[in-house]
Amino acid sequence: MKKKLLALLLSACTVLSLAACGSNDSGSAGGSDTADDAGDGTVQTVTEGKLTVATSPDFAPYEFYAIGEDGSPTLAGFDMALAQYIADYMGLELEVITVDFDGVLSELQTKSVDLGMAGLSPDEKRMGIMDFSDIYYEGGQSLVTVKDNADKYNSVEAVNNPDVTVGAQTGSIQLDLANTNSPDADIISLPKVTDIISELLAGTMDAAYIETVVAESYQKNYPDLEIVADVPYDVAGSAIGVVKDNPELLNAVNEAIAAALEDGSMDQFVAEANELASGQTYEGLLDENGNVQ
Repeated sequence: MKKKLLALLLSACTVLSLAACGSNDSGSAGGSDTADDAGDGTVQTVTEGKLTVATSPDFAPYEFYAIGEDGSPTLAGFDMALAQYIADYMGLELEVITVDFDGVLSELQTKSVDLGMAGLSPDEKRMGIMDFSDIYYEGGQSLVTVKDNADKYNSVEAVNNPDVTVGAQTGSIQLDLANTNSPDADIISLPKVTDIISELLAGTMDAAYIETVVAESYQKNYPDLEIVADVPYDVAGSAIGVVKDNPELLNAVNEAIAAALEDGSMDQFVAEANELASGQTYEGLLDENGNVQ
């Protein structure tokens, strides 16, 4: 079985600070006065008074940049709206650090951040470097190709062939699923989902494993993409990676997730993120000046 590993270098971290109450989403969600103990100073964070979150902004509608009419990028997505909600709930200022997906895992492992929010799925292999919150969004996994190949590559069995190139994001659950379901395929690992989409559309990749809601988001902008099959996966949902050995933080995060689900905020975040993702977007890291590369 031949494996290709492309573009493993992590981009330099870009730090984006968001004011604690600067989002319309979080404003409607309620502030720290809704928490029982989250805002009373008992929760320790990397930086006092701040909730530091690592994300990889190439995973719409979870996290991405929405491009305004003036061409300026704004970090968006339902993970980011939920991050703001959690920070507000805890009475903290939100600071977001943008890195490649592998960087999210590294930041948690080195305890450089409090949370990792990048469409993470709970996984036993990751539990050694992070704790997982409760599930906040239930989704699924899909096999994706282009319309011209939809009949040919219409199942995980159909792509399990050394002559078929199959893509997945580096370090992701989707890469594990590719290795499990298509072990004989020529598996290509790329750091960004946008790179995978580009390869599919260019015809240099035959199929890819992508989370369903993300694939649906890309399909809106690129109608040539086709979701051909659901991929079996025991954990059909996303959770937040929480720095290990901080049970108070984990409890506070779970309280905030429960509140967001109960008051309908999470449904609102998902709907608004999907709407933004159907417009002009940029997925990837900004340059050192905060501009689209």
